[in-house]
Amino acid sequence: MAEFSDAGLMVKLAARALEKQGLSVAEVFSRVNLNTPRWDDPQWRTPHKGQGRFWEVVEELSGDEFIGLHLAESMPVFRGQVLEYLFLSSQTFGDGLKRTINYQRLLSDAMVIEMDEAQHTAYLNIRIAASSRHSLRHFNDCLMLNIINFFKWATDGKFRPLKVHFTHAEPAVKTEYLRLFNCALAFDAPVNRIEFDKDLLQVRSLHAEPDLLQLHERCAHEQMTRLDRQVLVQQVQVMIAEMLDSGEVSIERIADRIGISSRHLRRRLDEQGTSFNALLAQHRCDLAKRLLTETRESIDEIVFLTGFSEPSTFYRAFKRWTGMTPLAYRNHGRVSMGHSENAGA
Repeated sequence: MAEFSDAGLMVKLAARALEKQGLSVAEVFSRVNLNTPRWDDPQWRTPHKGQGRFWEVVEELSGDEFIGLHLAESMPVFRGQVLEYLFLSSQTFGDGLKRTINYQRLLSDAMVIEMDEAQHTAYLNIRIAASSRHSLRHFNDCLMLNIINFFKWATDGKFRPLKVHFTHAEPAVKTEYLRLFNCALAFDAPVNRIEFDKDLLQVRSLHAEPDLLQLHERCAHEQMTRLDRQVLVQQVQVMIAEMLDSGEVSIERIADRIGISSRHLRRRLDEQGTSFNALLAQHRCDLAKRLLTETRESIDEIVFLTGFSEPSTFYRAFKRWTGMTPLAYRNHGRVSMGHSENAGA
């Protein structure tokens, strides 16, 4: 199964808020081990599993136990993405909300968002894929306040939450929650939830435009298709790693696990500009580099772990990947590490 991921937009908004809080974006990203942001790439996504570490680092650097709330308070309103256009070009707030929920994976596939309606109240339920509620407390706080701020902006200030539910434990001091949400609160809830007056679903959008709505829906659908293709590549990468451990990795086995023919899988990977052989080679290369620089495994053992049947085949492949022999690469890595340690002494 592919790893959950979040749209790069979430990192962009967080970076702007970090700067407003006087925190070093570069230091946060370095300590979280987040790759250099690809600000200009609209398809850039980040692994959701990094959220826990991100918020731990931000809390540590800021010394703020309510940093999720305060970053959200500093963040600009969610703007400039197809989900915003889709929302605003719908006839009503309710129409926009329902359409956006259909495409919420564009923001994050680690969330499941659903809407329920009672006689007088509407409920927006937000389930987050996470093994630890505590580790994502700040994420939940930031997300919920961001959503409410966007709803207020989209309805020209008419939106007001009646009650907000959080899955994390109740804090000893709720002053900041009360100030920022200004409504009833609940903690240790089974799901993150925003309750609001059902009549708000009928608020007319000032930007409603049927022709633009069709255009935005087509754009959202195309982006979902691209995302599905990216997810397929991630699935194949994960399965390659799993199967390589058993020594039996093939496109036929992977296609069978996904539930499609190997021919279909080849075609879909080709649509993404890659192939099974390219993904397998990249994984073997990355694994070999890591084993050479981070472990004391023998070269013969690394040959086995990377799925090669003969040392000579491994040597030729590694030289093609890096321009160096495995031993030279290992020695070069150790020299580099030695310089780093001396520099930090």
